[in-house]
Amino acid sequence: MDAFLDDNLVLADEQEGSAPAFDDHAREVRLRQARRLLGDGACRQLGICSIPAGFKLSVVIPVYNEKQWIAKLIERVQAVPIPKEIIIVDDLSTDGTRAILQQLDDDNIRVVYQPCNKGKGAALREGFLHATGDVILVQDADLEYDPGEYPRLIQPILENRADVVYGSRFIGESHRVLYFWHSVANKMLTTMSNMFTNLNLTDMETCYKVFRREVLDGISLKSNRFGFEPEVTAKIAKKKAPSWRIFEVPISYAGRTYEEGKKIGFKDALQAFYCIVRYWLAN
Repeated sequence: MDAFLDDNLVLADEQEGSAPAFDDHAREVRLRQARRLLGDGACRQLGICSIPAGFKLSVVIPVYNEKQWIAKLIERVQAVPIPKEIIIVDDLSTDGTRAILQQLDDDNIRVVYQPCNKGKGAALREGFLHATGDVILVQDADLEYDPGEYPRLIQPILENRADVVYGSRFIGESHRVLYFWHSVANKMLTTMSNMFTNLNLTDMETCYKVFRREVLDGISLKSNRFGFEPEVTAKIAKKKAPSWRIFEVPISYAGRTYEEGKKIGFKDALQAFYCIVRYWLAN
């Protein structure tokens, strides 16, 4: 069974850097086998899904001073058996990260260098401009979030059940035990965001946000720092006639300490409160 699952977590078409190739008939047979053995619910939990021909995922990674983690993170992203492009936006790192990025020569990686330090939101805006995939996924440049979750994250979109997917750290998967007050702040920010947007998210501040490219094409983003999270949530929630379909899926999470490079702090929490109100009341 383990070998079967290892070979079939994603049933992708043959493309450079993607999963092992199967012809159309073999892919469908394997998918039916998985559903028969495990059931549709278990297949969704495991991210077992069929990748359409010609599909491409854009992984956008904002980077600032992540010399310790960036090479391993890119290795893990590349290992995910989904056809993809990786867009890395370096926000004027000063710790040697740029030297590592300048050595990358993979055909599916594009590195954009910001001329000055502007923040995560600004880096993501720049990355989205370069994204050409059908689906766009936000990935932090550390090892707190596991790229192995990609199949589960994109599955609701591939099955045409969602337009936007958030990966929630708080609905059932394992997580590293760390800061109590950070968890309190996360829940307060999510609750406040839900009050304004009338959504029932459990983790608005999550890194893993996945969008059909049409969603981002219709949004004008302005936040430069960590206000990106409440801003994009508010603007997605405002979309009407029709509304965007938003899903949450559980993800594992291995948070890091400030000694390990964690950057978000109390000032960013205050800024997030401000952005929740600002971007709900006005664009």
